[in-house]
Amino acid sequence: MNKKLILAKRPVGMPTEDTWEFQTSEIPKAEKGQVVVKTHYISLDPAMRGWMNAARSYIPPVEIGDVMRAGTIGEVIEVNDHPHFKVGDVLSGWGGVQQYFATDGEGQFKVDPNLAPMTKYLGTLGMPGMTAYFGITEVGKIKEGDRVLVSGAAGAVGSVVGQIAKIKGCEVVGIAGGPEKCSYVVNELGFDACIDYKNESVARGIKEHCPKGIDVYFDNVGGEILDHALARLRRHARVVICGAISQYNDTQIQGPKNYLSLLVNRATMQGMVVFDYASKYREAGMQMGMWMMEGKLKTEEDVYEGIENFYETFLRLFNGDKRGKLLLKIIEDE
Repeated sequence: MNKKLILAKRPVGMPTEDTWEFQTSEIPKAEKGQVVVKTHYISLDPAMRGWMNAARSYIPPVEIGDVMRAGTIGEVIEVNDHPHFKVGDVLSGWGGVQQYFATDGEGQFKVDPNLAPMTKYLGTLGMPGMTAYFGITEVGKIKEGDRVLVSGAAGAVGSVVGQIAKIKGCEVVGIAGGPEKCSYVVNELGFDACIDYKNESVARGIKEHCPKGIDVYFDNVGGEILDHALARLRRHARVVICGAISQYNDTQIQGPKNYLSLLVNRATMQGMVVFDYASKYREAGMQMGMWMMEGKLKTEEDVYEGIENFYETFLRLFNGDKRGKLLLKIIEDE
């Protein structure tokens, strides 16, 4: 049987457990031109919160009664006259929170599990890694010597952003929650410094570690931290708006108060969505794979088990109880 998670209602504020409903159905059969994929892991991402809202966005919302959208990786177990995939292929794409799904292959990419573990293809070699790579190189336009500030620095995107900036010759300061995460960011990932937003003043920390100001701010959190960063911009600084996790569950969203710093400093603030760079994913994946093999780029996955534990694992996105890429293993041992 196929266990799957259905969106039951649109949440207001922080989703509650009854936002979703578990259902069980027969494992789908492949129609002509389709394959059936047995999902091993699903990706949990802050963007999931936005996908549940019936609002205009960069991607259509998940409809009530539909399987909850999620990035997936799994193995092809059945093929019905598909031109590109065969039984045993490993596909990464959008399968949703379910153990099996049938697909014509649209939005699915064949990956090689012999080159990297499956989990890496949902992390650094997947959407978070691509977001970091294109966000900091093409939107942030980093150059050697830049002072780069990264919020959410211990997370799946921020941790890669900071390491890429270091590889490119930048000075990098992270912002993370708690001494353990800050130690990880500095001592394991190689950032120059990290500000603990839970235990110290972010404004003072930015002033201390970026005394001449910020050339690039990569924003994953929004809210007050974005305002503190805007106050310390240098001339022609670039602000990359990747996410605003501090506000995703707020019922009223407030914009930045220090936005006039963009005018004063002739700075830019630009949003980025990783799907815009899909034609370049292969190029980025090869580059980051090389850095990983050379030991220049370190990655970490925080993996939990059981599709029934989706809600508890989902909450870790917002309570900070995670480090690196958050994944849920939903394949059941046979």
